[in-house]
Amino acid sequence: MIVPAYNEAALLPGLLAALAAQSDQDFTLVVVDNASTDGTAAIAAAHPGDVVVLREPEPGAGTAADTGFRHAIAGGATRLLRTDADCLPARDWVATGRRLLDRADLVCGRSVPRRDEGPSLAERHLYPAVVRLAARYGGWRHRSPAYRCPFVLVHGHNVAITAELYQRCGGTPREALGDGSEDVTMLNRARRHSDRVVRAEDLVVESSLRRLRAWGARRTLLWHWDRRYRPAPAAVHVR
Repeated sequence: MIVPAYNEAALLPGLLAALAAQSDQDFTLVVVDNASTDGTAAIAAAHPGDVVVLREPEPGAGTAADTGFRHAIAGGATRLLRTDADCLPARDWVATGRRLLDRADLVCGRSVPRRDEGPSLAERHLYPAVVRLAARYGGWRHRSPAYRCPFVLVHGHNVAITAELYQRCGGTPREALGDGSEDVTMLNRARRHSDRVVRAEDLVVESSLRRLRAWGARRTLLWHWDRRYRPAPAAVHVR
């Protein structure tokens, strides 16, 4: 299980508690500290269980995730899951991801708002509906005879992938957060190499609303749409 983290001392404990409550505990947690300046690394290292803490000084969620994925693969991992430090996976997340990778090479799970952040009706229903609509546009935009399967809605904080496909397709791009959507890039790389790429509504992670609340719906959507909104450099790392 790969978790890139940048200055997540406030929210990382919530993720660690959610992982400690998983119905399937047969996993190694790899937390990649993306040059944090707070206590992120120390909090991760203090978590009981099979935990590895890596440091990746080059900024970027995709870069940090790639460092974690490749460390896990080098250690013999064959099934890989990724979430983010501000997320809360459902109790059956690990078990579901393991089961789905029996029949798929890349699984793109569902993202819902964190209940403990008190989402409004618009945040619970309207914004996710707009995101799904945007994914339909993505399916039209990201089409090519080179792709072996359809485009699906992907969230970088909720994916499961086989080590074999990750290596074969090149995995997540090592780029700055403002340069592109690393999850879409990995999805499209995978689609060139496998027809076993699926969307799974039963692989569920609760994600933080902090970016949406900090930037507003319009700017957040433009950020996801080829970075057509670019905040000040310090605000880029609201994730």
